[in-house]
Amino acid sequence: MSSESPTKKDIYNKYHLKKVINASGRMTILGVSTPRSEVIDTVSCGLNEYFEIKDLVDKTGQYIAQLLNVENAVVVSCASAGIVQAVAGLITKDDHDLLFNLHSSDKYVPREIIVPKGHNVNFGAPIGTMVSLGGGIMVEAGYANECKPEHIESLINPDTVAILYVKSHHCVQKNMLSVAQTAAIARKYDISLIVDAAAEEDLQTYYQQGADLVIYSGAKAIEGPTSGLVIGRHQAVEWLKLQSQGIGRPMKIGKEGILGLTKAIELYVTDPQSETGQQMVAKMTPFIESLNTLKGISAKVVWDGAGRDIARAEIAFDASVIGKTAVEIIELMKQGEIAVYFREYKANEGKVDADVRSVTSTQLDIIYQKIKNITQGAQ
Repeated sequence: MSSESPTKKDIYNKYHLKKVINASGRMTILGVSTPRSEVIDTVSCGLNEYFEIKDLVDKTGQYIAQLLNVENAVVVSCASAGIVQAVAGLITKDDHDLLFNLHSSDKYVPREIIVPKGHNVNFGAPIGTMVSLGGGIMVEAGYANECKPEHIESLINPDTVAILYVKSHHCVQKNMLSVAQTAAIARKYDISLIVDAAAEEDLQTYYQQGADLVIYSGAKAIEGPTSGLVIGRHQAVEWLKLQSQGIGRPMKIGKEGILGLTKAIELYVTDPQSETGQQMVAKMTPFIESLNTLKGISAKVVWDGAGRDIARAEIAFDASVIGKTAVEIIELMKQGEIAVYFREYKANEGKVDADVRSVTSTQLDIIYQKIKNITQGAQ
């Protein structure tokens, strides 16, 4: 067997894989992001060395904590694993009976995790499943379209261990209390606050606002390998790290992932190269102008609903003119030699969003031509 490194063409041909243009954003179903060469080199180095893993976990965590000016940090396998282990860590603390028997121990311990009802979302898996897996009992506060401080306060009781706040575009945005307001409640009642900030770009603000544990995806905004990052108060992170002997064991991350994410965070903080929202607008403007020449299609710039500096192209399809619904067009765009994926959350309204962060100008031309062929009948 050849020892030569495979090329991209080799991989697509060998496994009969379809090429993908990712206009949906940093999505898990498409592999999230593509790390920088320095990160890839660090992953490769890590794969070819041995380490005392506990020492590696502790020392990289200390390094990341210094970079971000937080008390403590740890690299985990992904953001959802971070939620599970955060919940489990706050429930078990350093009690080894609970650590080893999280779901079977008869010992009483507070287990209720309060979540604003509008934050009880499915991000690809249900938030509630992560809470349950971590040994918690999820309690919804407020309503699907409203959660105020008093809604959370009314539910706090001796069985409450923490509040979970989900900062995400998946969540209801209107009439929701802020992270800072939630942190004030947590301090008032001496309970913990977990913030799931998986796709968020700011690695400090939620900690600074008072969260005890903040969870990020390592592969989304940070553009690291498949991984997650948890930062927070020293003791809370140490309790989470103990879960490697319990429920965290099947969620462990390899040495290469730990080192790769640490390098990605270093680059993210010291040498950011991400596009600004205005740069995204400039890149997509010719694309939008071309789409607006097509019958039954209108396109415009829209900004991220969760407040991030991300601009996208919203494309509206008039089914009465085109003869196809947005849902049908979405599926047709995934067919053929190159699959094109959009953000599909507004398909029921006849719209899709194109996220251009991982798309080149040449790929935008391909997307335009494919839309034109599907909707205008061109060959």
